[in-house]
Amino acid sequence: MEGYKIYGEHLPRMKEIKDEIDAQIQKLRAEIKEQQGMDPIEHCLSRIKTESSMREKCRRRGLEETTENALTEIKDAIGFRIVCAFVNDVYMVRNYLTELDFLTVIEEKDYIKKAKPNGYRSYHMILQTRDGYYIEVQLRTISMDTWAALEHHLKYKKNVIANEALIVSELKRCADELASTDVSMQIIKDMIFTE
Repeated sequence: MEGYKIYGEHLPRMKEIKDEIDAQIQKLRAEIKEQQGMDPIEHCLSRIKTESSMREKCRRRGLEETTENALTEIKDAIGFRIVCAFVNDVYMVRNYLTELDFLTVIEEKDYIKKAKPNGYRSYHMILQTRDGYYIEVQLRTISMDTWAALEHHLKYKKNVIANEALIVSELKRCADELASTDVSMQIIKDMIFTE
């Protein structure tokens, strides 16, 4: 396949893994929707990192641009971003993924409970299949995802140096306000569903 030569003969298996995890996530969505009447996941994006993106990441890390490095040193060749409506749903999906018998958790970083200094919030996981393939998962609420997307766009705009400190401060303030809103929305949902 054009655009994925760095993965060599591994690409078909990588696509199988991505499809299997996609199917498991769809299964979870259907089960929860049937039990609770609402889908815990707003949307789920999955991808296999493109050739150019993988090669660029190898260069950035000072690694040779080889299949082995792409699949063993860099652990996000297969990636998922799962966006949930509520904070508790993020942790529910996290727990579900940890219980899938064909995956092992290699690393977890909870940037929801302990946000990055700039205000970034998300739950990150590195998973590994029995046959050694790595998968990166980012779990977020809608507001966390919106903030991350906007921050990403703003970070690459030119001519922000003059206002950089103010922009960083405002982004952090917005992140904190959105986190507070996430907590409030979770409380409201819990009040509705426990009555």
